[in-house]
Amino acid sequence: MDLKLLMVFDEVYKTRNVSRAGENLGMPQSSVSIALARLRRHFGDPLFVRTSGGMQPTPHATTLVSQIRQALELLRTVTRQQAVFDAAKAARTFRVCMTDITHIALLPALMNRLTEVAPAIQVEITHISNETPRMLESGDADLAVGYMPALEAGFYQQTLFEQKFACVVQRHHPRVHSRLTQQAFIRENHAVVSAAGTGHELVERELERLGVHRRVVLRLPNFLGIGALVASTELMITVPRRVADTLERIAAVKILAPPFALPSFAIKQHWHDRYHQDPANRWLRSVISDLFLE
Repeated sequence: MDLKLLMVFDEVYKTRNVSRAGENLGMPQSSVSIALARLRRHFGDPLFVRTSGGMQPTPHATTLVSQIRQALELLRTVTRQQAVFDAAKAARTFRVCMTDITHIALLPALMNRLTEVAPAIQVEITHISNETPRMLESGDADLAVGYMPALEAGFYQQTLFEQKFACVVQRHHPRVHSRLTQQAFIRENHAVVSAAGTGHELVERELERLGVHRRVVLRLPNFLGIGALVASTELMITVPRRVADTLERIAAVKILAPPFALPSFAIKQHWHDRYHQDPANRWLRSVISDLFLE
């Protein structure tokens, strides 16, 4: 059933005149007549009969008019509605996949901002994994924020900031002082965080390319407790700079520039094509991007 057919039915019912119905709808009389013919075939009833008083509805048309007008009003209401998102009043949960880096570098600022502008919003954080692309596509996650070089096609991405690497040791390390030399880097024992999204593989590949062999004595799945670990041992760790800055604020450690030129990488926010125009998703993306533009 074409929507225009219902509109023709309603207009002929109101005007009792085919020509006037066509004028009101911006349709030629012939089109209105064709529409009436289709309506008659569909309902198996003449619907409107020409009389001296105009096109009079049949009993069946009279029983239909109320329901047809309800359907038309419902469709008008739906088509007038525009997708909007009022953050100040919204009470929904956003699900965001993050790496350890973005958890440290972004989450505190994000929660402070949400408290200011969207106090009823809740956030649920999950770790970026092999399931993240499926979660973004299905809507189980709204965004993924971090380093995801292997993300497949069908996703949008926006760079938030470039990330360099830094070396971290305890503040009063007995052998490493204000400057880290290549010899000291090779000599010291290292801890490595091998979680996805940390960029550790970039460091590994570059050191291998340079022929540098460091002594890794501890491998960790994440950054949990890494500040206290480095502060209370003589271990060295190479981490993204924003992680290093956080460790320096919370633990007795110091930051040193790597003695080798290590590559940088981009931290991005990622979302699926299905939610590119979604008002709530667009709002959240803008909040996150604004945090790094200030």
